[in-house]
Amino acid sequence: MARSRTPTKKEAILAIAESLGAERFTPAEVEQIRRQLIVRLGPERGRASAEYIASVLKAAGRRVLWVRRADEISQYEEEFADLLHFSTLDEAELTLVRLDELLRKFTAAGERRAAERVREIARLGRRRAEMIARNPRVDAHKRAEKQEIVTWFRIWLETPDAFFDWLELRKQSPEFRRQFGRARI
Repeated sequence: MARSRTPTKKEAILAIAESLGAERFTPAEVEQIRRQLIVRLGPERGRASAEYIASVLKAAGRRVLWVRRADEISQYEEEFADLLHFSTLDEAELTLVRLDELLRKFTAAGERRAAERVREIARLGRRRAEMIARNPRVDAHKRAEKQEIVTWFRIWLETPDAFFDWLELRKQSPEFRRQFGRARI
């Protein structure tokens, strides 16, 4: 019986990148690849720097945007820390409130790079929710919640100014109430 070959680190990076389905790779996607690499290859073989992952992606013809070096940590990273911890609809709403506050703060201050970083984090949150929503091993109700969260992130990314009005209407809809229980007011 032939043993299956363990993928090389480069092959694993490219496979993970493909599974993300991203058109471009920002620090958020590179970090996600770095974490998944450790899960797939183990803590010893899976260890890789963001710069290495970016170089593999670039060599494969992928579009890589601004990978920060250790000495180039954004002054706003503290603001972004732990933003994407949401396991419930209520927590997802709080996450979007915080992302919206940061986006407005950075936009008003003319901090384009920081505002784009907020959008990158929101796109990463959407992709994380999508991965859970598609996972058949996850409970059906939890998958439905994550699919709802995917929609919330998508709408916030497309129309942040109208999002919270839309969300209030969405939570009052019969479909939402039927699927997720009483409206959260």
